[in-house]
Amino acid sequence: MNKPFKTDDTPILKGTRILAISGSLRFGSSNHHILKYLATQVPADVNFTIYDELALIPPFDPGLDNDSPPEPVANLRELLAAVDGVIICTPEYAFGVPGQLKNMLDWLVSSSSLVKKPVALITASLGGEHAHASLLLTLGALNSSVIDGATLVISFIRSKINAEGHIIHQGTEESLKIVLHNFLTLVTDSPQ
Repeated sequence: MNKPFKTDDTPILKGTRILAISGSLRFGSSNHHILKYLATQVPADVNFTIYDELALIPPFDPGLDNDSPPEPVANLRELLAAVDGVIICTPEYAFGVPGQLKNMLDWLVSSSSLVKKPVALITASLGGEHAHASLLLTLGALNSSVIDGATLVISFIRSKINAEGHIIHQGTEESLKIVLHNFLTLVTDSPQ
């Protein structure tokens, strides 16, 4: 499912490179299941990797935000530089963005890691509208390219995924396929 790529601009598998980031630290969360589902829907030549080191990103410290940031931050920036697009799938916590995801994005403000980078944004939670709106503002501040037709709020997500992590709601499955199609169409047609 995860197809790793090297960050030295020599992909292990040729084709478009996508980095998928879950805003949930809990392995097996609904957001992880959505990313795993998307990984099964991409064409064979798309290199789709789920980022699993969000918990390693230290708290943002402007004093350390320089040419030699902490290693997990440097690794993340290198990964982002090597991909053609990013998919973020996140829950909403207390009407806001999960702290660790926002922390990660704070580390990217001074770098050009997401500048003009195509991004798809999926918010899957009980509600989700507040975190989704906040993330759109943050991604705009990072000058990323959030793709029209590649954003989605999935409310009441737990009623749409079963205990095994399979999507059981047809409308949700169809919406995810549309988001992925719109995202890949732009990413694969854009020179990087």
